[in-house]
Formats: sequence, structure tokens, C-alpha cells
Amino acid sequence: MDVVIVDDEPAARRTLREYCAPEPDLRIVGEYGDGMRALEAIRHEPPDLVFLDIQMDTLNGVELARSLDPQTLPIIVFVTAYDTYALEAFEVSATDYLLKPFDEERFRRTLERVRRRRQDESVAERGAGLASALARLERAALAVADRRPRLLAESGSRMHLLDSAHVELVEGDRNYVKLTIGREVYHARSTLQQAQHALESQPVLRISRSCLVNVNHVREVSRTPRGDFIFVLAGGVTVTSSEGYREAVREYLGRLKVGGI
Repeated sequence: MDVVIVDDEPAARRTLREYCAPEPDLRIVGEYGDGMRALEAIRHEPPDLVFLDIQMDTLNGVELARSLDPQTLPIIVFVTAYDTYALEAFEVSATDYLLKPFDEERFRRTLERVRRRRQDESVAERGAGLASALARLERAALAVADRRPRLLAESGSRMHLLDSAHVELVEGDRNYVKLTIGREVYHARSTLQQAQHALESQPVLRISRSCLVNVNHVREVSRTPRGDFIFVLAGGVTVTSSEGYREAVREYLGRLKVGGI
């Protein structure tokens, strides 16, 4: 089977690549950290199997899957950090998924199921199952958006419950994140991706590999001479986007302003 891996986290792509390597019937023909580039490549030369991350910045997995040609639809294994409620979309629709973090044994079980599906399932049946899963995923996302979860974080020697809507900035530092509210900074043991998932009810924009901003708290946006974006947040903190995220940030901000940026 020709395989394409789509995930914006290099470590996640490496894990999938290493797990695929010993399988004699798998041949990796593409590996992408950007959803738009992945979509173009899959449309041009459809593979047999796609490992597809749901949460990506430029084009998420749901949007990418919806954009594929139903006549050449590959088998899709969604790679996700979604909670149990959203995973019902996969279980009910008999769609394959890998819940991060997963181990080699879980990968092999999924792969066995993929092989059976490739033999027994028609493209029409595959498309119907995918459509059902995507519809359920979108309903789950709307349910998450209706919640305003509270986040437990530490400041000094005390623990605080923070309203997610008040968080202005999240910065990753290995296995910890810093959460900024105004001039206060809190710490939590978490990865940046986990923090992004916890803040799904907010319009969070990733501006670099280690930084998320809550767009609701952005007060000013300007550009550096090289074209990166400078954000001034409500509490006065200033952060700058990185070159690797420049285009994604530009496109996001362009959707907020008539005529683009």
C-alpha cells in the first residue's frame, strides 16, 4: 500500500514513519506537515492509505478529508488527541483512528483493520463511513465550543483555576506551558498541543512552534521589516510570529479583514 503521512508535528510524523518501516506491504510516498501541500499531493496522486492529523493549523484534517475526490478516496486513519466524546464519531462510523500517544501494538491493530477494509470495503462504502464520521466530528467540535473549561495551573506555590476565555497567551517549554493572563503568568505540566486542545473553545492561533495567542485578546498587529507579525495583547505583552508560520498567520488574519492583509 502506498502511504501518505500528514501531521504538523515532526515527532508524530517520525513515530508513524518508524512504525511503518518494518511492514513489508507499506511504502511511504509522501510526508507532509502542512495540510494544503498534502491535499495537493493526494489529489495529484492518490495513495492507498493516509495517516491524517485532525488538528493542524493551515488546513485541519476534517477540511482536508472533505476536499478529497470520492472516486479515488484512500483509506484514512485519523490521528487525534480528541477526547472520548469526539472519539464516538470514529467508533459509530467504523472509521479508523489512532489516539495520541499510541504505541506500536495499537498501530499494528489499526493496520490489521486497514488491511481487512482494503479487501472487503468498496470506495462507496468508504465514502459513506467517512461522511458520517466527519459530520459527527463537526457536531462534537460545536459541543466543545459551547463549553468554557477551567484550567488548573500554578503560580508560586498555589494552584489556580483559570477561565480558558481569559487566557491570552500560551508558550511551550518542553513538558510545561506558560499561560499568560494580563501580567500574570501561570505554569502547567502539559505539551503545547494538549494546551491547544484544552482551549478549543477559544479562537487560538498558533504563531510559532512554541506559541499560541488567543485572538480575542489581540489589540494591535504590526509587521517586522522581514514580514513577521507582531501581536500586542490586552495585558500589554508583545509576541512575534516565526517565519515558518508567517503564511498561515497572514491567511488567518486576512479572513478577519475585508481585502486581506
